[in-house]
Amino acid sequence: MEKKRTTPDVSTGPEAPGWGPLPAVPDAPPPLLSGARRTVLETLESYAAPVTLAELGEATALHVNTLREHLDGLEGDGRVRRRRAVPSGRGRPAWLYEAVVATPGRRAMEHAGLATALAAAIHRTSADPRADAIEAGVAWGRELVGGTTDDTTDGTTAGTTDDSVGGVRVGGDGGDPEGRRRVVALLDELGFAPEIDSTVSDVRLTRCPLLDAARRYPDVVCGVHLGIVRGALQTWGRPAEGAELLAFSEPGACRLRLASASLEGSAS
Repeated sequence: MEKKRTTPDVSTGPEAPGWGPLPAVPDAPPPLLSGARRTVLETLESYAAPVTLAELGEATALHVNTLREHLDGLEGDGRVRRRRAVPSGRGRPAWLYEAVVATPGRRAMEHAGLATALAAAIHRTSADPRADAIEAGVAWGRELVGGTTDDTTDGTTAGTTDDSVGGVRVGGDGGDPEGRRRVVALLDELGFAPEIDSTVSDVRLTRCPLLDAARRYPDVVCGVHLGIVRGALQTWGRPAEGAELLAFSEPGACRLRLASASLEGSAS
């Protein structure tokens, strides 16, 4: 008897529209971009589809005249495009606005292509692609941080003084906020645009430098990214096994859990 085919669930995960992070941005917005105009651009980038002026005004709380001025400027810079909506009845169709995705340079495209090819090979030949990817990521993470251990810790505890990350004050709770702060800084340098909570134990990764490859081979690419985090933590003498990556787990981001065993133990 022929088995009935089932349609894969794409309501969540790498194939779900809008779930997971955005592509990494190779270049920051120009310094002359005002705070309000940058907010308009970032808001547009957060949408998976073009939006109307009214929708954008509601999201940014800006007056339509002010918003229109910013959109005209961004369109002139080549960062925003607009088009008419499909006519539906009488009257002129509304304008729809969307952010222009930055085109990566040739070298970036070559790196992304190589990463995709390697991910495909591991996915095809490995008996356990995720485990092998994490192992490779651990080695890469150690190399990224120079392969040097942290002289400020004995590997069992760290960070008992106050610190701050991204303007958020972090208390010395015995749960190693310093190690997590350093991981967040590393991920920021790699283009993940991390957003943190008050304890730096729950991190939203809103960008991905290898998004296309991650969507095709999440077990490999996301495994490598988790390994990078664990490898860096191990090199710095911090607890690493508690780190977990929830790939494509929510709209607009992946979720990285950095709560270490020491932090969980202190809460019990």
